[in-house]
Amino acid sequence: MNVHALILAGGSGTRFWPASRRLRPKQLLALGPTEGSLIEAAVGRLSAICRPEHVVVATGKHLLAATQRLLPHLAEDAFLGEPYAKNTAPCIGWAVERIARRDPSAIVIVVPSDQYIADQSAYEGALRLAIEAAAQGVITTLGIKPDRPETGYGYIEVGQALNHGVFQAKRFVEKPNLETAKSYLAAGTFYWNAGMFIFRADTMLAEFERSMPELYAGLMAIRAAAAQSPALEEQAVEALFASTASVSVDYGIMEKCDKIAVVPADVGWSDLGSFQVAWELAAQDAAGNVLPDHAVQVDSAGNLVLDLRDPVPGRPQTIALVGIHNMCVIQTSDALLVIPRERCQDVREIVERLKADGRHELL
Repeated sequence: MNVHALILAGGSGTRFWPASRRLRPKQLLALGPTEGSLIEAAVGRLSAICRPEHVVVATGKHLLAATQRLLPHLAEDAFLGEPYAKNTAPCIGWAVERIARRDPSAIVIVVPSDQYIADQSAYEGALRLAIEAAAQGVITTLGIKPDRPETGYGYIEVGQALNHGVFQAKRFVEKPNLETAKSYLAAGTFYWNAGMFIFRADTMLAEFERSMPELYAGLMAIRAAAAQSPALEEQAVEALFASTASVSVDYGIMEKCDKIAVVPADVGWSDLGSFQVAWELAAQDAAGNVLPDHAVQVDSAGNLVLDLRDPVPGRPQTIALVGIHNMCVIQTSDALLVIPRERCQDVREIVERLKADGRHELL
């Protein structure tokens, strides 16, 4: 089949400050257990499903150069630079319109760039089932099998079986409170929404026309401009992103769609949403520490240490811990973060404080 992949790589990753910055966000960092950056891993794990010439990477215009450097095997026109961050619906619409110009029946796999998948074989198997469903004109998503009552994710409730391994999506639900999340886990019919969607290009464009007509009109304006010249196409893209609302594809399309299929997937998925999760996934020593080779520890356990400073030739730099437990120590060339692992979600408060203080050079 003519399978294309759209990698969404426009996130800011504020929960990973100071490692993640405006010009070097989470997806460009090596935060997971795999080698290389998260975006390299996202592209690599699709290599058995999609040819390199059918991969599209959507990111912020200010991140184009840095993203291209990490993915030199992709052609220059594989990268879409969003002029403004407007959530996922405009970005996906733009990319799908581009793909549909060449092949309206193309199957498009949409995946975020900043996730971790432990079981590659199960991931490929789930995608192949989803591709088969999508080829019939049904928007399909992967539902991640939950292993805890998580309040930080949206959920998808599944209904009747449509085919082997494919089920009807009864509804998308927002992030629940703890008691509701516990009931979802007990029910066994709710799966995490990991933002992975598979569909035919023409099917998705039809949904944009039905559910988001103003955005669809902007996409058709881009198509008309592209038929005249690249310069006019760029102007039409700028106009669309400047005028459109910031809307997620979940809210704009998925929650309004009449028929969506779900492939339940148990693939060792993680959203890599904090330094706490990075510690959980990393290889730990006997004391539960994750340390760089040059670090020294005495009577310390359960710590994550990342040294991201630029090396100085002939001047080894060492981080030493004494009596430190369950902390994250993140060192960059211009900032140091020390935070208890249990409070890793609060890193965003530092980012907000820096914004309020006008210290934009640290963002």
